[in-house]
Amino acid sequence: MMETAKKALISLSILFLSIASASAQNQFPSQLWHKGNIYTTDGQVFGGKIKYDLDNNVVQLQDQTIETFTSTNVTYFEFFDEVYGGVRKFYSLPYAFENDYATPIFFEVLTEGEELALLCREYVATDSRGMGNFGMMGGYGMNPYYGPQSMMMGQKLAFNYYFLKNGKIEQYSLKKKDLFEMLPGHDDQISLFMRKNRLDYDKRGDLLRITAYYNELNQN
Repeated sequence: MMETAKKALISLSILFLSIASASAQNQFPSQLWHKGNIYTTDGQVFGGKIKYDLDNNVVQLQDQTIETFTSTNVTYFEFFDEVYGGVRKFYSLPYAFENDYATPIFFEVLTEGEELALLCREYVATDSRGMGNFGMMGGYGMNPYYGPQSMMMGQKLAFNYYFLKNGKIEQYSLKKKDLFEMLPGHDDQISLFMRKNRLDYDKRGDLLRITAYYNELNQN
């Protein structure tokens, strides 16, 4: 009798974990709490559960209460994305949208080297194809390396990409000719690298690999 009850409890626990996992997969990363650290401009470090909001450039810390930090008083924050996998790091960097003055906003750093860094900012986009190609559960995952695949409720995770070079941040248009302008001096090597590895010029994981390779070339 006791053994049967124990098995039932184990099965129930697994069921609850499966439900919780499925629920998390149905949310975008910015809607979840992640275990991580916040590093402020005055040198303090705050650890715990954090949630970020790139639209408003704030990051929250959950402890006894919820404390909100802005991009003006945070140097960077990092966390391990348990649902989608991998450590993710966001820096506060000055940037001017259109003709506005430069103000600190959060950028996720995908890869960096001595020559340049590849940054991005995620956002939730409406999928014009509707629900025909994906179901309510979505849940394919957004691996920080390979990129967005989560789609739910007619929405998907999308990214704007930027290159940081010589202290200047410039948005990447996702056009192949502009990629070579952003990464000058090694067109033949980069073209060969992309062909051999079947890399695209507009995918998150591929851009990460191309940029990392470009930084390697400039070390030689």
